[in-house]
Amino acid sequence: MKKVLIITYYWPPSGGSGVQRWLKFTKYLRDFNWEPVIYTPENPEIPVKDSSLLNDIPEGITVLKKKIWEPYSFYKKFLGQKGEDKIQTGFLTEKKKPKRKEKISVWIRGNLFIPDARKFWIRPSVKYLTTYLKKNPVDIIISTGPPHSMHLIAQRLKKKLNIPWLADFRDPWTNIDFYKDLKLTQWADKKHKKQEQLVIKEADSLIVVGNTLKKEYQNMGAKNISVITNGYDQDDYIDNDVCLDKKFSIMHVGTITYSRNPKDLWLVLSELVNEYHDFAEDLEIKLIGKIDLSVNENIAKLGLEKFVVKTNYLSHKDAIREQKKSHVLFLPINNTQNAKGIITGKLFEYLAARRPVLGIGPTDGDAAEIINNTKAGMLSGFGDNNRLKNNILALYHDYKNGKLQTNKGNISKYSRKNLTGELVELLNGLVK
Repeated sequence: MKKVLIITYYWPPSGGSGVQRWLKFTKYLRDFNWEPVIYTPENPEIPVKDSSLLNDIPEGITVLKKKIWEPYSFYKKFLGQKGEDKIQTGFLTEKKKPKRKEKISVWIRGNLFIPDARKFWIRPSVKYLTTYLKKNPVDIIISTGPPHSMHLIAQRLKKKLNIPWLADFRDPWTNIDFYKDLKLTQWADKKHKKQEQLVIKEADSLIVVGNTLKKEYQNMGAKNISVITNGYDQDDYIDNDVCLDKKFSIMHVGTITYSRNPKDLWLVLSELVNEYHDFAEDLEIKLIGKIDLSVNENIAKLGLEKFVVKTNYLSHKDAIREQKKSHVLFLPINNTQNAKGIITGKLFEYLAARRPVLGIGPTDGDAAEIINNTKAGMLSGFGDNNRLKNNILALYHDYKNGKLQTNKGNISKYSRKNLTGELVELLNGLVK
């Protein structure tokens, strides 16, 4: 078998969205005669823990771990947080007036920790992996970001050892929606962009998760770039012993940041519960995951609290079960300048759950294209509340008449195994 070294910050028992993509690729690589070797921190600062994901790690694969020093202990002391408090990755976009210390910490994050707070792991990782790879050669290196420090480890290894390198961008670097909130100096902005260009130009190939992101990187000078979307793992959907909720449940799973807060949805739902008695009797809003302060404020202001059931976090397995039980799966796209290119990983799991998707976002965006092509549901544009209202009423009418149809579109191209096959085609082309 050929061997591939995968450099990733997120690895089980880390939970959340960041771990799924390369855990699932790793799960299926052996089916295509590739042996994965994982390199990941021994003691990462992870927002959530999900030990159930350990079951997806192929038996006997090599997982290399090295301790990482991250400045979060100082960050917590500076802000007066407790040791067990978790650093939330979306803190930059929360709706609250930042305190002076928080403003300072954001400035430090953007201007001193370039490209991110894992920069201190680059040099020791290069030293460790150089020694390891000389004794245990691999055919290619893959780095996945964010955090984009992982790419800089791979870049130095390629330069030292002349090993082909593929860089995977799960999210943009300098085009990420919170980049403007980092309060960058001109010097720091130039350094971020210089490092991004280094990765674009020196990687043998790039992969991104959507067509819009591909165009963005092509405009930056990327040449050999491919799209491999996120997806769903069919093994996660074998359990069919699930009964639908009795109530007309609209569910969202995952983090809702300030820019993702679906204000249109709350407004339309408040109108519907006031206009239709039956709708008010039947409605249930299920929110699973961390939600921004602004979400709670909107829900309370519009009198929707009694309809909402909140769960801070569920394991991946339990979250999928809740998706399959729900009547409607809600997909909000961040209302930001890069909204057209946002394809949240949950979309593909929504497809596999075979429940209707209700979305809000750009009607000409990447997510809308997938929803339309798979006949998975309905999506209305930002501020198009009439269309959103009609979409919800159509779904509710079908629910009342027992005709709420599940998604019947062909989604097999988004299975994790098929996507791994696409990845392997790229790898085979890079390794001569």
